[in-house]
Amino acid sequence: MARSQTTGQRKTGRRKISNLLALSLLNLLIERPMYPYEMAATLRQRGKDEAIKINWGSLYTVVQNLEKYGFIEAVDVAREGRQPERTTYQITGAGRAELKDWLRELISEPKREYTRFEAALGECAVLPPNELAGLLQRRLDALDAAIAQHETGLEAAVTQIPRLFLIESEYHLALRRAEAEWIRELLKEFTDGSFPGIREWQHYHDTGVLPPDVMALVEQDREEAPDS
Repeated sequence: MARSQTTGQRKTGRRKISNLLALSLLNLLIERPMYPYEMAATLRQRGKDEAIKINWGSLYTVVQNLEKYGFIEAVDVAREGRQPERTTYQITGAGRAELKDWLRELISEPKREYTRFEAALGECAVLPPNELAGLLQRRLDALDAAIAQHETGLEAAVTQIPRLFLIESEYHLALRRAEAEWIRELLKEFTDGSFPGIREWQHYHDTGVLPPDVMALVEQDREEAPDS
């Protein structure tokens, strides 16, 4: 019964703490009790800021919230000389349960994620095709260089670190490769002229006149827009 309730709560998408930094902190405290500065130093050392966006200034707030909701608890408060008090925390039973349930959700349920690149692509018609192609080529060159560097680093790491702790890096590499391949194919269409409507797109930038099919969409949007 308890498992069913937990699953039902998870599907609502509402968690007491949703900051992914909290996920990493809970996982860190599975190993041993730590104080906040030690948590931050360990996350940096392990490169966790490459997998999730971390606002280091919010770490203490996240720690306080984890304690507030009973996911971690203080086990020791020490002071060395004139230094501020240093509180060491450990994960609680509720914290372990939250960590596992949260991981199950993140791994099993694909969610819509938004990127700056996707947002830019949605507005890219404001640029002429030749300029966009040049910008995409610059991005592709940077991606190819990053992929090569990533592959070299991963090959070296796999000889020292169990693969289990590298699969997030493998996933990131797979995403980069997929993006690079998609851009490469798109640039090919720009180059050989097979991209649908590319001539009309260029004509718009030369004359300021919208193509008929685009104008029809604009008129449709106006008709469907609610009256103010």
